[in-house]
Amino acid sequence: MNKDHTNNDDINKDSVFLRQAKIEDIDALEQLLNLCYRQTEGWTNEADLVGGIRITQDELARTIDNPTHYLFVYPKTSTGERDGEETGELLGCIGVDMQVNAAAKKAYIGMFAVHPELQGRGVGHQILQAAETFAQRHLQSDGQATDKNPARLTMSILSHRPELLSYYQRRGYQLNGNKMPFPNDGNNGEPKRQDLELLELEKMVH
Repeated sequence: MNKDHTNNDDINKDSVFLRQAKIEDIDALEQLLNLCYRQTEGWTNEADLVGGIRITQDELARTIDNPTHYLFVYPKTSTGERDGEETGELLGCIGVDMQVNAAAKKAYIGMFAVHPELQGRGVGHQILQAAETFAQRHLQSDGQATDKNPARLTMSILSHRPELLSYYQRRGYQLNGNKMPFPNDGNNGEPKRQDLELLELEKMVH
């Protein structure tokens, strides 16, 4: 993205809005996610831990087509407001994967990204809050939650990212003890250290 085109005072947390991603957004989504996760800009990048790509266009297409996976985007507009004309650029995105069955009632939050030049301005908080509200409404309306199977939000973060863990802990997420080695299949990048793991966080829905 062009720096001058992105960094302006019209874009702030109060003008954040989301819509569901469309197939036409794939190029912009791929660019945003790889910028935020694999390059060195912004504080959320993983460039020192994982190399290569963050996601492929095929994976994005499958996500958008999946009826239980809601991928939301924050599009840039000519006015910075919802009623402006979209420019084709994306300033943020977040995914909500509804995983509801007899054994589990949860929503997995992933693909969360905010353009580096907007980080630290409350935009990410607004996007995450909107996704959580959407997920909670779906989970609460489903009616399958019980004391033994409470509704919850989950997400995974890379180990060795204490600042990111703190960010989510401040928002009510806690480590639940579940973890797995970083998948070294080449589809989501190549780990730069052998002990890299994915740690699962969860937040109960009341």
